Amino acid sequence: MITKPVSLSPILQLDLPDPEEEDLSSFEFLNRLEKAWSICDRFDLQTEIWRGRILRAIREREKKGGEGRGAGFLQWLREMEISKSRAYSLIQLAESSDDLVGEGLLDEESVNNFSKRAFIETAQAPSEVQQMISEAANSGKDITRKEVRSLTDEFTAATSPLLPEEIRERTQANLLPPKLVAPLVKELTKLPEIQRKDIYESLRQMPEVDSIKDMTNTAKWIGKSLEASVALRAFQDKNLNLEKATNEAKRLDALGLLADAFGQAKSIESSVLKLHTAWRRLDGLQERLWLESGSSTPFLRELLVVLQTLTGSKIKVSLGELSGGKRLRIQIVEEDPDRLDPPEIN
Repeated sequence: MITKPVSLSPILQLDLPDPEEEDLSSFEFLNRLEKAWSICDRFDLQTEIWRGRILRAIREREKKGGEGRGAGFLQWLREMEISKSRAYSLIQLAESSDDLVGEGLLDEESVNNFSKRAFIETAQAPSEVQQMISEAANSGKDITRKEVRSLTDEFTAATSPLLPEEIRERTQANLLPPKLVAPLVKELTKLPEIQRKDIYESLRQMPEVDSIKDMTNTAKWIGKSLEASVALRAFQDKNLNLEKATNEAKRLDALGLLADAFGQAKSIESSVLKLHTAWRRLDGLQERLWLESGSSTPFLRELLVVLQTLTGSKIKVSLGELSGGKRLRIQIVEEDPDRLDPPEIN
């Protein structure tokens, strides 16, 4: 049972409520916990910034006089058990702090007014939003992630050139909620101009809430379809007009089905590539084990014979009881890449 403050430092203290105190309302209990959590967030933020600066110093040292093209930096990460992606995210956070503070937008001590995620989102926000948030933080206001997102949504919905003037005006007049319009802008940025034009015209003619919801879903499905189609090997070297095909699916109100089809096709191709790699690897391992074994290892030989059903050009795999005990027979034919016909898997 916790009944007294837990001291973290001369500056930071967590005054946690007693979970068994009956006179304490749920509202007050949760409010005090939220305050304690925000202290942890701010402490985390400062720690992450400091760590990012440490990592940046090590990286820059390597660039200037290190040997092995950053090998020392990577070795240090391994010794400290820090992944490369984690290290670079911390360095980016430190650089974001330097940008906000270094350019005079944010006072050094005002960083303590941010939660960790609120600070990261502020660093990623448009410069105009950074200015407004920094002014609020400099005045002593605590900045939450929710407030940053809300302000970013308002700015995006009111200024994005991807939206028709009718939408921007209605947003500025509070007739359209920014949190509904901002996701639409996010999806529109992923689309080619020809796709954006159709959606733009639809929004201009019907600048209403339902239209925004529909166009957001439409843009999302188109984006997913185009992204998946570009990655499909089945479409390579084929003279296909994917944009017109997507527009036809849109006319049939079947964008969701098309995006799902592309997703499944991508999954199949990925699975086939993994299958081929594992198939070749297993064949090599099975052969090596067979050469190592002999008449003195009858049980091992028996096991290897069974594995041969998965290493030949024809593979048989049980689909299990859920599929009624059916077996899947796959034939793998490796063909010369110079041939015109694509590899075939039956």
